[in-house]
Amino acid sequence: MGMTLAAKIIARAAGRASVAPGEIVTCAVDLAMIHDSGGPRRVEPILKRLGVGIWDPGRVVLITDHYVPATDDESRRIQDITRRFAAEQHITNFYDQQGICHVVLPERGHLRPGMFVVGGDSHSPTGGAFAAYMFGVGATEMAGVLATGEIWVRVPETIRIEWTGRLGHGVSAKDMMLHLCARLGMDGGRYQAVEYVGEGVRALPMQERMTLSNMSAELGAQAGLIEADETTAAYLRSVGAPDAEFAQWRGDADSEVTEHHVFDASALTPQVAAPHSPANAAPVEEHAGTAIDVAYIGACTGAKLDDLRMAAEVLSGRTVAKSVDLVCAPASLRDQEQARQEGTLDVILKAGARLLPNACGICAGYGDNRFGEDVVAISSTARNFKGRMGAASSKVYLGSPYTTAASAIEGRIADPRPYLKGSRA
Repeated sequence: MGMTLAAKIIARAAGRASVAPGEIVTCAVDLAMIHDSGGPRRVEPILKRLGVGIWDPGRVVLITDHYVPATDDESRRIQDITRRFAAEQHITNFYDQQGICHVVLPERGHLRPGMFVVGGDSHSPTGGAFAAYMFGVGATEMAGVLATGEIWVRVPETIRIEWTGRLGHGVSAKDMMLHLCARLGMDGGRYQAVEYVGEGVRALPMQERMTLSNMSAELGAQAGLIEADETTAAYLRSVGAPDAEFAQWRGDADSEVTEHHVFDASALTPQVAAPHSPANAAPVEEHAGTAIDVAYIGACTGAKLDDLRMAAEVLSGRTVAKSVDLVCAPASLRDQEQARQEGTLDVILKAGARLLPNACGICAGYGDNRFGEDVVAISSTARNFKGRMGAASSKVYLGSPYTTAASAIEGRIADPRPYLKGSRA
């Protein structure tokens, strides 16, 4: 019997030839990622009590993204702690105000196939898009990782999700994940590994794959994995990552999985999730016509360069409805600058968008732009839990960047496909 991709990576990290689901093994960590919110201010006191430093500063990536920009004394204090910690612990891979951790980490070449990576954030499964086993932990576990370079894991069972066919124009990875949340539920992964396979997945560019892996967290999975291929290798070359062997980092055809679900990407239509859960997703027509006050293009699942291009394709030559506040927070500074150079950002701004900092911002409920009382919004973010993005009375719908942009134009939730050339609604 062959091994799943999850088992292969964990076996390598544990120094074993093979592992089986249910086994508890100790793994050597290849990389640890922390950010300003759950990082230094949480782990430093623990490390001090233990009387230890970081096991290998070169294997730690520290990113400021939650308390960016600093808007009050508390956020400034947290940023100061983060910068001091980076200096004192000799963390050279420190990215200050460069964007959201889940986008900055891969765009700086830190992720490669076969790596075993721990992140201090619930959306750390994003790394699975690169055939890396990456998952999120809390501050106490992260302190242990930073002190020892190791962590124990229970080898997960794998749920295989296969997408046949290819997505139609105006349908994105975000729609795939909202559909999965509706069909499988928020605990669909049951803290196991999800392996995404099939033509529909292989056809996706890397940033769209990142959205799939990222939102594995919404399925309740520990990790969301996609096998490495030439698309992976090409992206890694483009960001200057060291050459890596990728052919071996895929699940074996005869590996045993606990569930195997098959979906047709070519039949999928734009999806919208109603408040207050991604699992409340349904085809866009079920919510079409719902008036909105705000359209938010932001977050690691909805404002990467590819996401900005989706929004710009819809917004090109058009103007946002007067009743709508369209806000755009590009996921990283690099993506923002590339979008500016190629004209994508200009299209979005000319349509009437306000530009916000490259940070988690509204998505995680940070900063000064959170949604006010009774605001109705559509957002390209991963979550729409009650009160997460602002006032508890606000109502947030989730959609793709395509759908968010189309809704901004109409002033109500709308199908994006009529705005796209060559698309069939």
